[in-house]
Amino acid sequence: GGLPPNIMAGETLISFTQFSFTQCQHNISVPSFWDEGYMCNRQVLSSGPRDATCCETLGERFENCLRDLFSSWGSMCVRHPLTVILTSVVLVSICSAGLTYMRITTSPVELWSSPSSRARQEKDYFDQHFGPFFRTEQLIITTPVNASFIFSPTSGGPDIHFSSILNITLLHQVLDLQTEITNLTAEYKGETVTLKDICLSPLAPYNDNCTILSVLNYYQNSHEILDRKIADEFLVYFDYHTHFMYCVSSPTALDDTSPMHEACMGTFGGPVFPWLALGGYEGTAYNNATALVITFPVNNYLNDTEKLGKALAWEKVFIDFVKNYDNPNLTISFSAERSIEDEIDRESNSDVTTIVISYVIMFVYISLALGHINSFRTVLVDSKISLGIAGILIVLSSVACSLGIFSYIGIPLTLIVIEVIPFLVLAVGVDNIFIIVQTYQRDERMPEEELHQQIGRILGEVAPSMFLSSFSETVAFFLGALSSMPAVRTFSLFAGLAVFIDFLLQISCFVSLLGLDIKRQEANRPDILCCVKLSEGQQVKSEGCLFRFFKKIYAPFILKDWVRPLVVSVMKQDKIEIDSYMLDYFGNLSEYLHTGAPVYFVVEDGHDYKTIEGQNAVCGGVGCNNNSLVQQIYTISNVPSSWLDDYFDWVKPQSSCCRYYNYTGAFCNASVVDKTCVHCRPMTTTGKQRPNGTEFMHFLPWFLSDIPNIKCGKGGHAAYSSAVDLIENNTDVGATYFMSYHSILKTSSDFIDALKMARELTDNITQAIGPQNKTYSVFPYSVFYVFYEQYLTIIYDTAFNLGVSLVAIFVVSTVLLGFELWSAVLVSFTIAMILVNMFGVMWLWDISLNAVSLVNLVMCCGISVEFCSHIVRAFSVSTKSSRVDRAEEALAHMGSSVFSGITLTKFGGILILALSKSQIFQIFYFRMYLSIVLLGAAHGLIFLPVLLSYDEAQKNYPKRSPSYSWCRKNPVLKMK
Repeated sequence: GGLPPNIMAGETLISFTQFSFTQCQHNISVPSFWDEGYMCNRQVLSSGPRDATCCETLGERFENCLRDLFSSWGSMCVRHPLTVILTSVVLVSICSAGLTYMRITTSPVELWSSPSSRARQEKDYFDQHFGPFFRTEQLIITTPVNASFIFSPTSGGPDIHFSSILNITLLHQVLDLQTEITNLTAEYKGETVTLKDICLSPLAPYNDNCTILSVLNYYQNSHEILDRKIADEFLVYFDYHTHFMYCVSSPTALDDTSPMHEACMGTFGGPVFPWLALGGYEGTAYNNATALVITFPVNNYLNDTEKLGKALAWEKVFIDFVKNYDNPNLTISFSAERSIEDEIDRESNSDVTTIVISYVIMFVYISLALGHINSFRTVLVDSKISLGIAGILIVLSSVACSLGIFSYIGIPLTLIVIEVIPFLVLAVGVDNIFIIVQTYQRDERMPEEELHQQIGRILGEVAPSMFLSSFSETVAFFLGALSSMPAVRTFSLFAGLAVFIDFLLQISCFVSLLGLDIKRQEANRPDILCCVKLSEGQQVKSEGCLFRFFKKIYAPFILKDWVRPLVVSVMKQDKIEIDSYMLDYFGNLSEYLHTGAPVYFVVEDGHDYKTIEGQNAVCGGVGCNNNSLVQQIYTISNVPSSWLDDYFDWVKPQSSCCRYYNYTGAFCNASVVDKTCVHCRPMTTTGKQRPNGTEFMHFLPWFLSDIPNIKCGKGGHAAYSSAVDLIENNTDVGATYFMSYHSILKTSSDFIDALKMARELTDNITQAIGPQNKTYSVFPYSVFYVFYEQYLTIIYDTAFNLGVSLVAIFVVSTVLLGFELWSAVLVSFTIAMILVNMFGVMWLWDISLNAVSLVNLVMCCGISVEFCSHIVRAFSVSTKSSRVDRAEEALAHMGSSVFSGITLTKFGGILILALSKSQIFQIFYFRMYLSIVLLGAAHGLIFLPVLLSYDEAQKNYPKRSPSYSWCRKNPVLKMK
């Protein structure tokens, strides 16, 4: 019906208070100049009045407060750029200075095992009472030479086939290799370190020979003994063949009963069990072994960095020597205790170039893509390379601040934090940068509006969306720090703080830099060379190609009536570097070894070994309980090494082991020939019984200090000196262990099942060996438990971390979307769908669920917020009349920024990771990162807009329009 009589045609100033909603409803013709998102839209106002609910009113007021706050803040940053920038630089410098206190944790135990976890506590208990488990240096040796042969015993019996690796010529070559290794020396802080300085010597100081688990120890590691034989001109009666067959059947023998009287016990005073020194045989046919296994146990040290440093130095020399060893007759795979950590460090360093190229590609894209080139003539002016570089530096500064702040506190970094967080913050930060810059590029400055007011108005519109995504991610990450897994907890803490600092720097420092860059552009000065002023030219603004594509082509297409149902239906449907020597070792370990890792069944302090009942509950001999500890272990494994049963054999009067000097009462070793030495116990009925009470404790220290010899092989010093913790001045027994071996474990499932079975067994033993009110228990301990325990709870940890993250995102989204519950549900639902699809990709791509992939899944939650929250908020505040139109507008305006800010930025950088030589980078980073970006883009830019267009909870008009509050803040509007 035309304008009211008091308003003249042409350029007329209209007071919004006079131009009321009622007038709009009375068909007053309103020109179509109203800017989307800022001015009243006739279509919206003509839809009819509706009473606002309490939540809608509260939401509108909250949103208005945010818009006013960010608008004022943005205006201030543009008006005082130097103050803001210098303040930001000072604060960043102070926070980043904490990097001087930075500590990096590379210990696998510290990374994957929580100090409060059962396996970690049991490991600490074992280390405290028995010392840490020894370090292992191991060789697996095979031969390409076909030198197998048949040995015919002169004593009768069938012929015996010997494999090639047991040919005496090859044995001599292996012995030469073994001798060279034992003679290796290393330098540590000016000191010479030999194997004897660090090796396990169970009989020291009486016998300082190192423990070497090798078949060559059957021959006392001697070429001479290896060649020794008894023969005549016709037959060989005894030689290394006969000695080998005797020793593999009786490895603890001190005499092979041949005329040579050679011992099978190693030079270190202990046995070499054939299943530890041979591989590649069936059953007990050790003569058919196709591999020799040589193991050098080295002492481990908990808190002695000097001794540990010496061991590490020698291991490095050992690795270098074996790597460079060349013998065409021998194929060697090997490992040292430090090998895994070394290889992880090496693969990280070897992929530095790949990672740098990846980030360079992303940086170059960001620097170039931020600029909106209107014409070739103004390319130097319109370019925003310097602003892009500044944005990247802000992202990196937020990471440095996070690392520095937590370094001040004393929280150590991990390699996962260093490698993953820059990727995460770059995704979040770049997205926000593109949103701010591209919103400005599409905006028209209003008449009589200054630059600081324009940028303040723009920030007031986009900052709430940025705040929604950043704060959601921050809260989700900080709640993720509740995880018991150290790697996940550390990542969550560092990531949460880095994302929030990045947001603060973007709405302050970056906004100030944007204001300066716009002034440069308006002054017609070229980018980077801003001191040069070009000839004046007309500033023409145009829509970017990507924005036009989303607005004119993609958004209308994806929201067509026939496309939307199709979209909904479709959308609902252990690693070391490839060229590492460790791959050969792990392959041979699975192929040749017949025995797995040692397992210790630890009886905590509190069990009474001095009583018959207490002994029967543990021992495995005559008179012991059928469900005793030793009997239960034997039922599912092999016979464990039992110090208690060997002690009973050692102390019985029929044995020559337990003797003492009649006059002094001191212990008399069985090898001593002295008439004053008498048996500990009389040859009577009582004497033949087990010792108990004080008598049990009187002889036990002698047993634990007795060195095995040819007259008494039961001496416990070599085997059990560390297995029994004597307390109260040797008057009682504290914690003890009984050792056995796991069967060979080849896959992760094998290790997990072994851990489960061992724990089930010890639970049964705990119930069987004592009264119900006992305060001690029995637990199993093996070196791999702390690493594989995570798999027992990984499902729970994953559900907990992702569930907490989703709840946090839902709560924050509800509040920051103005209490629009349904919008928050859609955000959370879409992110949940992305996570479900990620699990599907992990299954298809054979990516195991462990701590590394869980970190990536937590990160996926954060990046998914970026793909979803901006679209949903743009939909929520849209003033279009229908759901489809609102979804189309949200996708057109925010979709292009999300696509260029996250998808394109990350895509180029991720593709470079495919060139990595590291399986860790290829599997857990390239595959998972690529999946996160593609799935996030598919759900955020395809599925979510379609889902919003079907949203029945949204009416044909928005619950509130930001234009209302904006119009109230700007009562005078200019009409043309």
